[in-house]
Amino acid sequence: MINRNVLISFFHPLGRGKKKEIYIAGKEKRNKNKTQIKIMKQFLIFTIKTITILLILAVILDYCYTSIYLKSSKRNKIEYVYNSKARNYDVVILGSSRANNHFVTEMFEQKGLKTFNYGMSGGHLFETSLMLKLMLERNYKIKTLILEADLNLSNEKRSETVAAKFFPYIHNSETIKNHFVNEEDFKYIYYLPFYRYINFDALIGFREAYKTLSKQPTNVLDKGGFHALGNKKGNMKNDIRALKPLKNKYYEEIKKLCIANNINFIAVMTPMCKNTKGIDYFDKVKKSYPEIYNYENVVVEDKFFSSCGHMNNSGARMFTARIINDFFNSQSKTKSSFQR
Repeated sequence: MINRNVLISFFHPLGRGKKKEIYIAGKEKRNKNKTQIKIMKQFLIFTIKTITILLILAVILDYCYTSIYLKSSKRNKIEYVYNSKARNYDVVILGSSRANNHFVTEMFEQKGLKTFNYGMSGGHLFETSLMLKLMLERNYKIKTLILEADLNLSNEKRSETVAAKFFPYIHNSETIKNHFVNEEDFKYIYYLPFYRYINFDALIGFREAYKTLSKQPTNVLDKGGFHALGNKKGNMKNDIRALKPLKNKYYEEIKKLCIANNINFIAVMTPMCKNTKGIDYFDKVKKSYPEIYNYENVVVEDKFFSSCGHMNNSGARMFTARIINDFFNSQSKTKSSFQR
């Protein structure tokens, strides 16, 4: 039996109006949903297009920046090696700023020894090992390698300021790729186009790329790679008590490379100022690595230092004279860390 109230609501004008309102409201809701879906589709398409354009732009910029660095060999020591061919040296010097500022290339040359100082300010043994790998990959013939090995033995981390300068070549060199493969950010550096140039902008970004492209000179390669410091005094105090020499894998890599390539290997510790706390660190190095020659105290007066960890030009010359006399004296056979 049909409910009387239902019949009345259906045929009553007010009931039909309510039904029409419901129908219109439903239609508006469906139209609104269609509009929202359309907007979402448009936004999704826009997003995909934007990402695609940005990705293409990143690939193009990455290629352009990399091409610039692949054609340069005069702004820093890394590109000087990477973009080079075979070279012959009697002496190659490697290490940090304590190599760069302490070994006077000219004095070796005066003894008839073809020499270059590849020490890099701020560098660690991580980068030093990679530099030697690149040299050998390019068939460098090296008779003797002098390695500054002291404070840099206390860590195995990369130097952000130096390591970044290898990144332009990471897609073109298996050697560089393999050296960085275990770094936490390797996947970003290697697989994301242009990431390395953005993240390390201050070192290899637009400004450096522009200077490289316009061939603006630097003094990094002058004087056979040796950088002399002046007499202006920096911090003449140092505290290295927190440092501990590690069984450093990059130091071991360098030794193995020298053995494998018949390179005479000389590892030395270089001077520190006398006002250094924790100077027994060098004794710890000597205990861990008996083959490393300790020259920490051959120059001690403050007048020979520019800062506590770096000698000035006069101090560097005094130190270099001692090294040449001890290892390259024509009256004695060249010594090696392997002989100890």
